Amino acid sequence: MSALGAPSTGAEVWDYTYHPQWLRRTGLWVAGVVIAIHLVFGLLLDISYTGVGVEWSDKIGLIAIGLVIAGAVLLVFRTRLRVGPDGVGVRTLVGERVFTWDVVRGLEYPDKGFAARLLLPSDEHVPVLAVQSRDGDRAVDAMETFRELYTKYSRPTP
Repeated sequence: MSALGAPSTGAEVWDYTYHPQWLRRTGLWVAGVVIAIHLVFGLLLDISYTGVGVEWSDKIGLIAIGLVIAGAVLLVFRTRLRVGPDGVGVRTLVGERVFTWDVVRGLEYPDKGFAARLLLPSDEHVPVLAVQSRDGDRAVDAMETFRELYTKYSRPTP
């Protein structure tokens, strides 16, 4: 496994896993509203005649577009932060990267931002969408747990 941002193999052991609460709840609501709107408009598409022939395939297509959009919204369920002896796993909407402890410099909230970021060498950082300020005390607990495990597993930098 390379030190900087290797894909997760799934064989790692994790001491702590954190999933966002507010982001998941909001994602469910938004996906539900998108599906409801596309379902209603899809079923009522031909309620009045406008001169254009609307078939069932048009209705199904509109509903399917709503399902695709809702599926994209539900990608927020993928975000998480995992911490263990092998390093830190950061999963965003698209994929997960695992950073070994020798490259991790810490986890912080930026002054102007909604999510934490994992600090790396050379002033680089990776956004951690799972740890957001909107989660309140849960996010604070996640930061404290990360710092405890960081102290436990990281080696002092020379």
